[in-house]
Amino acid sequence: MRSRNGNCYFSLRLYTLIFFHSLALSASEYLISYHYTVKDAILFNETLQISRAMQKCSGTLQKSFILDARKEDTLEQIIQNDYINFLQNIHKIGLDVSHTQVSTNIRNTSITSLTLHTTCFKVDFNDNFAKITPLK
Repeated sequence: MRSRNGNCYFSLRLYTLIFFHSLALSASEYLISYHYTVKDAILFNETLQISRAMQKCSGTLQKSFILDARKEDTLEQIIQNDYINFLQNIHKIGLDVSHTQVSTNIRNTSITSLTLHTTCFKVDFNDNFAKITPLK
């Protein structure tokens, strides 16, 4: 299709620019799960698993939080750099808590587990920060 000024590739360039601009602005989606176990008041096991979502996640956006980042950081590095802030925000999302306590022969044993089941997060990377938004 030829435009009035003789430039036949104007519409093709416009569509290509819009397509790549929309790809650059879209958020990446990650699946994150977390498990924390304390046995007799001593940290027994802590597991944080992060993977990129293979399919588009569905759900409603929850309250987002921001972690400091540099341009070359991956999500794993960003979380490791600001681990305490990340854990505080994960606790706000909601964790499953299980606690067992057994007393035998005047000896108490307790096990407490906190679990964040696999949850989808939208992550917007910028030059100085990453905006992380959970989906429910």
